[in-house]
Amino acid sequence: MSYQIPKFRHPELPVNDLGYTKADYEGSISSLCAGCGHDSISGAIVMACHELSLEPHKIAKLSGIGCSSKSPTYFLGKSHGFNSVHGRMPSVVTGAAMANRDLMYLGVSGDGDTASIGMGQFAHVARRNLNMVYIVMNNGCYGLTKGQDSATADEGSASKKGDANVYSAIDLCGTALQMGATFVARSFSGDKGQLVPLIKAAMTHRGFALIDVISPCVTFNNNPGSTKSYEFVREHAEATGTVDFVPMRKEITTDYKPGFSHEVTMHDGSSIHLYKVDEELDPFNRRSAMMTLEDHRESGSILTGLIYMDRDSRDLHDVLETSQRPLNELREGDLCPGNKMLENINASLR
Repeated sequence: MSYQIPKFRHPELPVNDLGYTKADYEGSISSLCAGCGHDSISGAIVMACHELSLEPHKIAKLSGIGCSSKSPTYFLGKSHGFNSVHGRMPSVVTGAAMANRDLMYLGVSGDGDTASIGMGQFAHVARRNLNMVYIVMNNGCYGLTKGQDSATADEGSASKKGDANVYSAIDLCGTALQMGATFVARSFSGDKGQLVPLIKAAMTHRGFALIDVISPCVTFNNNPGSTKSYEFVREHAEATGTVDFVPMRKEITTDYKPGFSHEVTMHDGSSIHLYKVDEELDPFNRRSAMMTLEDHRESGSILTGLIYMDRDSRDLHDVLETSQRPLNELREGDLCPGNKMLENINASLR
Protein backbone atom coordinates (compact mmCIF):
# COMPACT_ATOMS: atom_id res chain seq x y z
CA MET A 1 0.00 0.00 0.00
CA SER A 2 1.46 3.37 -0.99
CA TYR A 3 0.76 6.87 0.21
CA GLN A 4 1.13 10.09 -1.74
CA ILE A 5 0.78 13.73 -0.80
CA PRO A 6 -2.17 15.24 -2.68
CA LYS A 7 -0.99 17.52 -5.48
CA PHE A 8 -3.92 19.88 -5.01
CA ARG A 9 -3.17 22.93 -2.89
CA HIS A 10 -5.34 25.86 -1.92
CA PRO A 11 -4.77 28.57 -4.54
CA GLU A 12 -4.38 31.29 -1.91
CA LEU A 13 -1.61 29.73 0.15
CA PRO A 14 0.90 32.40 1.27
CA VAL A 15 4.02 32.65 -0.87
CA ASN A 16 7.53 33.88 -0.07
CA ASP A 17 9.65 36.36 -2.01
CA LEU A 18 10.39 33.73 -4.67
CA GLY A 19 6.71 32.90 -5.17
CA TYR A 20 7.01 29.51 -3.45
CA THR A 21 4.45 28.18 -0.99
CA LYS A 22 5.50 26.11 2.01
CA ALA A 23 4.33 23.03 0.11
CA ASP A 24 7.16 23.60 -2.39
CA TYR A 25 9.64 22.76 0.39
CA GLU A 26 7.93 19.57 1.52
CA GLY A 27 8.88 16.00 0.60
CA SER A 28 7.22 12.61 0.71
CA ILE A 29 4.81 11.44 3.40
CA SER A 30 6.70 10.27 6.48
CA SER A 31 6.88 6.57 7.30
CA LEU A 32 8.20 7.24 10.82
CA CYS A 33 6.12 6.40 13.88
CA ALA A 34 3.17 8.67 14.56
CA GLY A 35 4.27 11.38 16.98
CA CYS A 36 7.99 10.97 16.24
CA GLY A 37 9.91 14.12 17.11
CA HIS A 38 11.88 13.80 13.88
CA ASP A 39 8.80 14.78 11.87
CA SER A 40 8.51 17.99 13.89
CA ILE A 41 12.12 18.81 13.03
CA SER A 42 11.39 18.18 9.34
CA GLY A 43 8.48 20.60 9.63
CA ALA A 44 10.75 23.20 11.24
CA ILE A 45 13.26 22.85 8.38
CA VAL A 46 10.47 23.32 5.83
CA MET A 47 9.26 26.43 7.65
CA ALA A 48 12.77 27.91 7.95
CA CYS A 49 13.59 27.41 4.26
CA HIS A 50 10.27 28.88 3.18
CA GLU A 51 10.63 31.93 5.40
CA LEU A 52 14.21 32.49 4.23
CA SER A 53 13.06 32.29 0.59
CA LEU A 54 15.76 29.80 -0.28
CA GLU A 55 15.85 28.28 -3.74
CA PRO A 56 15.34 24.52 -3.28
CA HIS A 57 17.75 23.60 -6.07
CA LYS A 58 20.55 25.44 -4.26
CA ILE A 59 20.28 23.24 -1.17
CA ALA A 60 21.98 19.85 -0.73
CA LYS A 61 20.67 17.63 2.06
CA LEU A 62 22.79 14.69 3.20
CA SER A 63 22.42 12.01 5.85
CA GLY A 64 23.83 8.74 7.14
CA ILE A 65 21.86 5.75 8.42
CA GLY A 66 19.08 5.62 11.02
CA CYS A 67 15.56 6.91 11.65
CA SER A 68 16.87 10.48 11.55
CA SER A 69 18.72 9.85 8.30
CA LYS A 70 15.48 8.76 6.64
CA SER A 71 13.89 12.13 7.36
CA PRO A 72 15.45 14.11 4.44
CA THR A 73 12.98 12.19 2.26
CA TYR A 74 10.23 14.06 4.07
CA PHE A 75 11.40 17.62 3.35
CA LEU A 76 12.91 19.60 0.47
CA GLY A 77 11.78 17.18 -2.20
CA LYS A 78 13.07 19.50 -4.93
CA SER A 79 16.59 19.77 -3.48
CA HIS A 80 19.70 17.68 -4.05
CA GLY A 81 19.95 14.71 -1.71
CA PHE A 82 22.39 11.95 -0.78
CA ASN A 83 21.90 9.19 1.78
CA SER A 84 25.41 8.01 2.69
CA VAL A 85 26.98 5.21 4.75
CA HIS A 86 26.45 4.95 8.52
CA GLY A 87 28.50 7.65 10.26
CA ARG A 88 30.16 8.87 7.06
CA MET A 89 27.94 11.78 6.12
CA PRO A 90 30.54 14.46 7.08
CA SER A 91 33.13 13.21 4.59
CA VAL A 92 30.55 13.17 1.79
CA VAL A 93 29.51 16.74 2.65
CA THR A 94 33.17 17.80 2.70
CA GLY A 95 33.76 16.44 -0.79
CA ALA A 96 30.59 18.02 -2.15
CA ALA A 97 31.34 21.38 -0.52
CA MET A 98 34.86 21.42 -1.92
CA ALA A 99 33.51 20.76 -5.43
CA ASN A 100 30.67 23.29 -5.27
CA ARG A 101 30.85 26.03 -2.67
CA ASP A 102 27.71 27.74 -4.00
CA LEU A 103 25.26 25.22 -2.51
CA MET A 104 23.92 25.31 1.02
CA TYR A 105 24.76 22.05 2.78
CA LEU A 106 22.33 20.63 5.32
CA GLY A 107 23.48 17.48 7.10
CA VAL A 108 20.94 15.48 9.09
CA SER A 109 22.16 12.82 11.50
CA GLY A 110 21.20 10.92 14.63
CA ASP A 111 22.81 10.34 17.99
CA GLY A 112 24.08 6.92 16.91
CA ASP A 113 25.12 8.10 13.47
CA THR A 114 27.05 11.00 15.07
CA ALA A 115 28.14 10.03 18.59
CA SER A 116 29.01 6.37 17.97
CA ILE A 117 30.20 5.13 14.59
CA GLY A 118 30.45 8.68 13.21
CA MET A 119 32.18 10.39 16.16
CA GLY A 120 35.55 10.61 14.42
CA GLN A 121 34.09 12.26 11.33
CA PHE A 122 31.87 14.56 13.41
CA ALA A 123 34.87 15.82 15.41
CA HIS A 124 36.92 16.59 12.32
CA VAL A 125 34.18 18.32 10.32
CA ALA A 126 33.62 20.59 13.33
CA ARG A 127 37.38 21.17 13.70
CA ARG A 128 37.74 22.14 10.04
CA ASN A 129 34.78 24.55 10.26
CA LEU A 130 33.16 23.29 7.07
CA ASN A 131 30.40 25.63 5.93
CA MET A 132 27.36 23.49 6.70
CA VAL A 133 24.37 23.09 9.00
CA TYR A 134 24.59 19.86 11.01
CA ILE A 135 21.30 18.88 12.68
CA VAL A 136 21.33 15.96 15.12
CA MET A 137 17.95 14.36 15.83
CA ASN A 138 18.86 13.13 19.29
CA ASN A 139 16.57 10.56 20.95
CA GLY A 140 19.14 8.69 23.04
CA CYS A 141 18.39 5.30 21.49
CA TYR A 142 18.74 3.19 18.36
CA GLY A 143 15.20 3.21 17.02
CA LEU A 144 15.88 1.05 13.96
CA THR A 145 17.33 -1.79 16.05
CA LYS A 146 14.71 -1.91 18.80
CA GLY A 147 15.70 0.82 21.22
CA GLN A 148 19.14 0.07 22.67
CA ASP A 149 20.76 2.99 24.52
CA SER A 150 22.90 5.24 22.33
CA ALA A 151 26.04 7.13 23.31
CA THR A 152 23.99 10.24 24.19
CA ALA A 153 21.72 8.42 26.66
CA ASP A 154 22.18 9.98 30.09
CA GLU A 155 23.61 7.85 32.88
CA GLY A 156 20.72 6.45 34.91
CA SER A 157 18.17 7.10 32.17
CA ALA A 158 15.89 4.12 31.54
CA SER A 159 14.46 3.15 28.16
CA LYS A 160 11.18 1.32 27.60
CA LYS A 161 12.93 -1.96 28.44
CA GLY A 162 13.43 -0.64 31.97
CA ASP A 163 17.16 -1.07 32.53
CA ALA A 164 19.03 2.07 33.60
CA ASN A 165 21.94 3.16 31.41
CA VAL A 166 25.25 2.61 33.24
CA TYR A 167 27.48 4.71 30.97
CA SER A 168 28.13 8.44 30.98
CA ALA A 169 26.63 10.36 28.08
CA ILE A 170 28.43 12.16 25.27
CA ASP A 171 27.33 15.79 25.16
CA LEU A 172 27.41 16.71 21.48
CA CYS A 173 27.27 20.45 22.16
CA GLY A 174 30.20 20.22 24.56
CA THR A 175 32.15 18.06 22.10
CA ALA A 176 31.48 20.51 19.26
CA LEU A 177 32.69 23.41 21.41
CA GLN A 178 35.91 21.57 22.26
CA MET A 179 36.47 20.70 18.60
CA GLY A 180 36.17 24.33 17.49
CA ALA A 181 32.63 24.58 16.10
CA THR A 182 31.68 28.20 15.45
CA PHE A 183 27.92 27.88 15.99
CA VAL A 184 26.46 25.62 18.67
CA ALA A 185 22.81 25.40 19.70
CA ARG A 186 20.43 22.94 21.31
CA SER A 187 16.69 22.76 20.97
CA PHE A 188 13.67 20.50 21.44
CA SER A 189 11.58 19.06 18.63
CA GLY A 190 8.44 20.12 20.50
CA ASP A 191 9.48 23.80 20.60
CA LYS A 192 9.15 25.04 17.03
CA GLY A 193 9.11 28.65 18.22
CA GLN A 194 12.72 28.23 19.37
CA LEU A 195 13.89 25.75 16.73
CA VAL A 196 12.89 27.61 13.54
CA PRO A 197 14.85 30.83 14.32
CA LEU A 198 17.87 28.72 15.31
CA ILE A 199 17.77 26.86 11.98
CA LYS A 200 17.47 30.16 10.09
CA ALA A 201 20.43 31.62 12.00
CA ALA A 202 22.50 28.46 11.39
CA MET A 203 21.75 28.62 7.66
CA THR A 204 23.13 32.16 7.41
CA HIS A 205 26.19 31.42 9.55
CA ARG A 206 29.47 30.95 7.67
CA GLY A 207 31.12 27.87 9.11
CA PHE A 208 30.13 24.72 10.96
CA ALA A 209 26.75 25.15 12.68
CA LEU A 210 25.56 22.38 15.02
CA ILE A 211 22.00 22.15 16.29
CA ASP A 212 21.51 19.27 18.72
CA VAL A 213 17.74 18.68 18.80
CA ILE A 214 16.31 16.45 21.51
CA SER A 215 13.73 14.42 19.63
CA PRO A 216 11.86 11.83 21.73
CA CYS A 217 11.41 8.33 20.33
CA VAL A 218 7.73 7.62 20.95
CA THR A 219 8.19 3.87 20.50
CA PHE A 220 11.24 3.03 22.63
CA ASN A 221 12.25 6.06 24.73
CA ASN A 222 9.24 8.12 25.76
CA ASN A 223 8.65 6.56 29.18
CA PRO A 224 8.83 8.18 32.65
CA GLY A 225 12.37 6.92 33.32
CA SER A 226 13.86 8.47 30.19
CA THR A 227 15.62 11.84 30.16
CA LYS A 228 14.83 12.12 26.42
CA SER A 229 11.05 11.85 26.83
CA TYR A 230 8.60 14.63 26.02
CA GLU A 231 7.60 14.98 29.67
CA PHE A 232 11.15 15.12 31.05
CA VAL A 233 12.41 17.64 28.49
CA ARG A 234 9.44 19.95 28.97
CA GLU A 235 9.98 19.92 32.74
CA HIS A 236 13.78 20.31 32.72
CA ALA A 237 14.58 22.51 29.72
CA GLU A 238 16.07 25.92 30.51
CA ALA A 239 16.56 28.32 27.62
CA THR A 240 19.54 30.63 27.28
CA GLY A 241 17.04 33.21 26.04
CA THR A 242 14.97 33.79 22.93
CA VAL A 243 16.23 34.37 19.43
CA ASP A 244 14.69 36.55 16.74
CA PHE A 245 15.96 36.20 13.19
CA VAL A 246 15.62 39.24 10.94
CA PRO A 247 16.28 38.72 7.19
CA MET A 248 18.23 41.44 5.42
CA ARG A 249 15.26 42.31 3.22
CA LYS A 250 13.16 43.42 6.21
CA GLU A 251 13.38 46.78 7.92
CA ILE A 252 15.15 46.06 11.18
CA THR A 253 13.15 48.63 13.11
CA THR A 254 9.94 46.69 12.56
CA ASP A 255 11.37 43.61 14.24
CA TYR A 256 12.96 45.11 17.34
CA LYS A 257 11.67 44.19 20.75
CA PRO A 258 12.53 46.15 23.88
CA GLY A 259 15.22 44.79 26.15
CA PHE A 260 17.27 42.67 23.77
CA SER A 261 20.81 42.00 24.89
CA HIS A 262 22.67 41.47 21.63
CA GLU A 263 22.23 42.14 17.94
CA VAL A 264 24.51 40.18 15.60
CA THR A 265 24.83 40.90 11.89
CA MET A 266 25.33 37.71 9.89
CA HIS A 267 27.50 37.29 6.81
CA ASP A 268 24.63 37.87 4.38
CA GLY A 269 23.44 41.03 6.10
CA SER A 270 20.69 39.36 8.14
CA SER A 271 20.72 39.81 11.89
CA ILE A 272 19.75 37.89 14.97
CA HIS A 273 18.58 39.44 18.22
CA LEU A 274 19.41 37.58 21.42
CA TYR A 275 17.27 38.14 24.48
CA LYS A 276 19.37 36.73 27.31
CA VAL A 277 17.79 34.95 30.24
CA ASP A 278 20.84 33.16 31.64
CA GLU A 279 23.14 35.97 32.77
CA GLU A 280 25.98 33.49 33.36
CA LEU A 281 26.27 32.73 29.66
CA ASP A 282 28.24 34.85 27.22
CA PRO A 283 27.25 33.27 23.86
CA PHE A 284 30.32 34.76 22.16
CA ASN A 285 32.82 33.26 24.62
CA ARG A 286 33.69 29.58 24.12
CA ARG A 287 34.87 29.12 27.71
CA SER A 288 31.68 30.66 29.11
CA ALA A 289 29.57 28.39 26.90
CA MET A 290 31.39 25.26 28.06
CA MET A 291 31.13 26.21 31.74
CA THR A 292 27.42 27.01 31.44
CA LEU A 293 26.76 23.67 29.73
CA GLU A 294 28.55 21.86 32.56
CA ASP A 295 26.67 23.80 35.24
CA HIS A 296 23.33 22.83 33.74
CA ARG A 297 24.41 19.21 33.34
CA GLU A 298 25.34 19.00 37.03
CA SER A 299 22.01 20.52 38.05
CA GLY A 300 20.07 18.03 35.92
CA SER A 301 18.62 20.63 33.58
CA ILE A 302 18.82 20.78 29.78
CA LEU A 303 20.28 23.97 28.33
CA THR A 304 18.55 24.98 25.10
CA GLY A 305 18.87 27.92 22.73
CA LEU A 306 21.93 29.53 21.17
CA ILE A 307 24.91 28.40 23.26
CA TYR A 308 27.84 29.77 21.28
CA MET A 309 28.56 31.68 18.08
CA ASP A 310 31.79 33.02 16.63
CA ARG A 311 30.93 36.34 15.02
CA ASP A 312 34.20 36.37 13.04
CA SER A 313 34.07 32.81 11.78
CA ARG A 314 36.26 31.82 8.81
CA ASP A 315 35.06 28.68 7.09
CA LEU A 316 37.18 26.00 5.44
CA HIS A 317 37.14 27.74 2.05
CA ASP A 318 38.49 30.92 3.63
CA VAL A 319 41.24 29.04 5.47
CA LEU A 320 42.36 27.09 2.40
CA GLU A 321 41.89 30.08 0.07
CA THR A 322 40.10 27.94 -2.45
CA SER A 323 38.83 29.13 -5.81
CA GLN A 324 35.90 31.52 -5.63
CA ARG A 325 34.42 29.66 -8.58
CA PRO A 326 33.06 26.19 -7.81
CA LEU A 327 35.45 23.47 -8.96
CA ASN A 328 32.75 21.90 -11.10
CA GLU A 329 32.71 25.08 -13.22
CA LEU A 330 36.46 25.17 -13.90
CA ARG A 331 37.63 24.12 -17.36
CA GLU A 332 40.88 22.57 -18.58
CA GLY A 333 42.44 25.97 -19.19
CA ASP A 334 41.78 26.95 -15.56
CA LEU A 335 43.18 23.74 -14.14
CA CYS A 336 46.14 23.34 -16.53
CA PRO A 337 47.72 26.78 -17.22
CA GLY A 338 50.23 25.35 -19.70
CA ASN A 339 53.90 24.41 -20.03
CA LYS A 340 55.24 27.95 -19.76
CA MET A 341 53.66 28.43 -16.35
CA LEU A 342 55.11 25.10 -15.23
CA GLU A 343 58.57 26.20 -16.37
CA ASN A 344 58.24 29.41 -14.36
CA ILE A 345 57.23 27.45 -11.26
CA ASN A 346 60.18 25.10 -11.68
CA ALA A 347 62.54 28.02 -12.21
CA SER A 348 61.36 29.65 -9.00
CA LEU A 349 62.28 26.51 -7.08
CA ARG A 350 65.86 26.27 -8.36
